[in-house]
Amino acid sequence: MFPRLHHLCPAACPAPGTTATGGSARGYLSWENEQRCRQLLEASTRRYRQEAVTAAVLATLCSVGGCPALLYTLRSSTLTGRHKGDVSFPGGKRDSTDQDVIATALRETREELGLHLGAESVWGIMKPIPSGRGFNVAPVLANVGPLESVCLSPNPQEVEDVFTLPLSHLLQAQNQGYTHFCHQGRYSYTLPVFLNGRYRVWGLTAIITDLTLALLVPSAYRRRTHPPSTR
Repeated sequence: MFPRLHHLCPAACPAPGTTATGGSARGYLSWENEQRCRQLLEASTRRYRQEAVTAAVLATLCSVGGCPALLYTLRSSTLTGRHKGDVSFPGGKRDSTDQDVIATALRETREELGLHLGAESVWGIMKPIPSGRGFNVAPVLANVGPLESVCLSPNPQEVEDVFTLPLSHLLQAQNQGYTHFCHQGRYSYTLPVFLNGRYRVWGLTAIITDLTLALLVPSAYRRRTHPPSTR
């Protein structure tokens, strides 16, 4: 039997800041904020929708008990490859039958979670991210809506666990970290990491989480993009 969906969500939804449209945390998924995000993603969606992107993932917005959240999966530890057992968004490689990268993200979500979403749930496509393995991954932003209203049937061959993190958790400074990478003894780059949840969110999934928060709640999310001091 597949384990139950895990929520890290308080009984009352706090408001760690205001949205670009001025509301509480509950307003992050408001119609007004959705339209603002759709407009900001319009150009990149038009550009990358038909581009030959190798893979796509669904950055999955949702709400739990009225609290805006992101839905994550834990990849099965029985999979092959370097990312087995990692936290991820549903997604995978583009199939020859996929009409575009949105179709890829929706198909993979259906195959992994049994979640059937229509194109109307998609807000847009963010700029593809190099995976480090020679291909780019397109993050497709979509809103599932209240999780209480959907039925998930995760594929146990691909998914080991399913969980959510509320935006209020992700926006707290104590839950945000950064890993500085060096090459040949010199600073190379910095990647975000999100802590203190059910699992550590890192790697490509953390980058997409970072991009999603910066787009969705720019007034509440303070990104750290500068390199560490060399003193």
